Amino acid sequence: MTALLSRLRNMIGISYGQKVFLLATLPLIAAVFLITLVVSSQSRQLAEREIQALEAQLIATKRAELQNYLSIARTAVVNTYGRAAPDDADAKLAVTRALAAMLYGQDGYFFVFDYDGKNLVAPRQTHLIGKNWTGLTDPNGTAITDELIRIARTGGGYHSFDWPKPSTGTTERMIVYVNGLQDWRWVVGTGIFIGDILENVAATRADVETRIRNTTYYILGIAVAALLVVFVTGILLNLRERRLADAKLKQLTQRIIDAQEEERGRVARELHDGISQMLVGVRYALELTRRKLGGDCAVSESLNKGIDGLGSTIQEVRRISRDLRPGVLDDLGLGPALQSLTDDFTARTGITTEFETVVFRNRLDEEARIALYRIAQEALNNIERHADAKNVQVVLKGHRNGGMLRIKDDGIGMIWPCPDRHQNVGLGLRNMQERIEQLGGTLRILSARTGRTGTVIEAQVPLSHLLRPQNPKKESA
Repeated sequence: MTALLSRLRNMIGISYGQKVFLLATLPLIAAVFLITLVVSSQSRQLAEREIQALEAQLIATKRAELQNYLSIARTAVVNTYGRAAPDDADAKLAVTRALAAMLYGQDGYFFVFDYDGKNLVAPRQTHLIGKNWTGLTDPNGTAITDELIRIARTGGGYHSFDWPKPSTGTTERMIVYVNGLQDWRWVVGTGIFIGDILENVAATRADVETRIRNTTYYILGIAVAALLVVFVTGILLNLRERRLADAKLKQLTQRIIDAQEEERGRVARELHDGISQMLVGVRYALELTRRKLGGDCAVSESLNKGIDGLGSTIQEVRRISRDLRPGVLDDLGLGPALQSLTDDFTARTGITTEFETVVFRNRLDEEARIALYRIAQEALNNIERHADAKNVQVVLKGHRNGGMLRIKDDGIGMIWPCPDRHQNVGLGLRNMQERIEQLGGTLRILSARTGRTGTVIEAQVPLSHLLRPQNPKKESA
């Protein structure tokens, strides 16, 4: 359960760089969202006000036009109406005929209702004539006849409702203007269909919505582009900082390795030239003392043991000095140094070691020689301590891509790669990896702790670390 919770925390947890990116982008996202809402709201309100003003202006123009039409009609019949009595049938007939004949446009006409709701004039919709239409409503439930009569009784005015259009038969919005002939109890009016106005207003409103939507898309697109710029810039800065950090770390590691090798060389020289020579001098003095004592067997035996122990100490000091910095590596090259290393390894451990090398066309530079020698040295130490191997094979050769050192044993192997990435890797393997990475090369380890398949370590050195030999007649490993 604890392991599961740990994995969940690792999956959910975010890095420091991701936190910085979120801190930089979340305010931008919130600001863009709020700006989009404000711009959309303000744009809709402004557009709606303008559309309503346009609609009101167009309808006002139509109303003025209706009033003019009705004024023309009243002028046409005013003489007949003014001289007639309230029950003058001939005058009423003349007026209805005159109004029925006054058509304009494709759908314009005048209509007449009496105050009882009976239709008297409807030239474009003759089926209405002679019928009582009291209580008539449009499809929306708006009163028509009763409302027209009420408006005419009060002095005239406008009314709007849905009505069939004579030219098409479709129901459209209509504005009518009516006035009353009070002596005859008539409602006289005319109307104009405003479907084209409503269609224009709807088209304008749809165009505004489209523009607002496109503006929103533009804002979102700019925001996404800005986020991408921030993201890419952050990645580039992160990569740049990481490259600089890696470069500085690589330089630091190289300085540490150089300092380590320099210190090893100094200690090796001190051991060889100082302590080793002092021990040799002590041994010489003891041997001289033994010769002077002559036949004292007890003293000679003690001196012999001391001299033998001192000789072993001198050999051990020389071995340590050689391991720290073998002189053959600097004097003769990597091949002879590895041959000496494998010979000492076989003599010390009894493990059969086979060393094979192919003459390089070019020479390894100093850094590559030291790195490959240290890798071989560390690998042989690991084999001695952990592998329980019987045979070891060391191969050093060059190829078109650079140089390769291959070390193979028939030991018990190890679990590689490590199943738990958080487990500490051995210091020796880490040193191998760091040394080969400093050269720009690769280190490959093939091993499995099943059976005695052993372990294979391959260190590849790039071609940039191979130099031309100073003497073309001599090629050295």
